Amino acid sequence: MSSYTSTLLRLLDERGYIHQMTDASGLDALAAKQVIPGYIGFDATAPSLHVGSLVQIMLLRRLQQAGHKPIVVMAAAQPKSAIHRARMRAASCSPGRTSSPTSPRSARCSSGS
Repeated sequence: MSSYTSTLLRLLDERGYIHQMTDASGLDALAAKQVIPGYIGFDATAPSLHVGSLVQIMLLRRLQQAGHKPIVVMAAAQPKSAIHRARMRAASCSPGRTSSPTSPRSARCSSGS
């Protein structure tokens, strides 16, 4: 175990979260001096979480226990807009699909077919 000065890195090290990191002394000094925010984001369209998600959630809990600020982001708007539009555009440009009278296929498909 290393001799960290911040509560955060001591806790993470004791729990086995730290294998290696860049600028450990800089992060340790910053965590000892001020509140550090940490975040993770989840895809709201995914059918479930996985083990990697659990590790991230546990890490944010440790961040909170050390007095820092955890942030969890559920990406609900982005999949419903940009990704959904891209999927719909790709589906409408597929061979064998007919275009609607209000939105001709050539206006939506970059290939112009």
